[in-house]
Amino acid sequence: MLKFSILGALQVRTVSGPAEICGDLQRTLVQTLLVSEGQPVSGESLVEEMWGEAAPDNQANALQAHVSRLRRKLKALEPGRPVSRVTIHPSGYRLTVDEDEVDAAEFVRTVREAESASPYDAEGTARMLGQALALWRGPVFGGFAGGTLCQLAGARYEEYRMRAMELRFDAELRLGRHAAVLAELAEAHTNHPLRERFCEQLMVALYCSGRQADALDVFRRMRRQLDDELGIQPSPALRRVESAILRHDPALLGDARSTLLQIA
Repeated sequence: MLKFSILGALQVRTVSGPAEICGDLQRTLVQTLLVSEGQPVSGESLVEEMWGEAAPDNQANALQAHVSRLRRKLKALEPGRPVSRVTIHPSGYRLTVDEDEVDAAEFVRTVREAESASPYDAEGTARMLGQALALWRGPVFGGFAGGTLCQLAGARYEEYRMRAMELRFDAELRLGRHAAVLAELAEAHTNHPLRERFCEQLMVALYCSGRQADALDVFRRMRRQLDDELGIQPSPALRRVESAILRHDPALLGDARSTLLQIA
């Protein structure tokens, strides 16, 4: 079995160790087929993804040559596999992979499970999401995004990463680990200053760590930034967190059996 990793620079691992996919065009071909999640990709889309406006005159032949090269590479990595992973269909080219063979698919599945998990199992949720977030080794594709299909997929996976972070922080705060996640929350808020959920969570963590003034200062800076950059006011949820802090709402200090931010 092969393991494909795209939450970071493209990696292919075999039972005997890592294998290298050489060349930008080959990497883009593999990445595009992987993010299509087992669905065929048309030759036109692959050409656009691999070459963009610099496509060669003999596009079909050039693409077929790269597909054949990829087939040989994968066959060498799995000599016992009876059929090629790369197949041709009327609608295009398809790379056969199981969900547990691609780190991105495994990550998305875990985030969806966490979204439907019981709020009373905060410990399990925090542990599950911590393990999932550890799959990330850097930007999707190592920042080598290729064309539109890969760029859109990268943005989708990045959004899932933000959601995973939010859910994990929620679980950690429900467990009362406010001080333990302060540094991570501050970093998340700094890196994504317009994402209000991180701001809410940071405010709660600061307040529950005995730093009410700092929590309110975070809100004031967020309000100015939203006004300066987007011309909007904080969301009702963010304003309710500020109000809860001002009135010392006991819901902010709930334990693992309560739902974080009932006031939000």
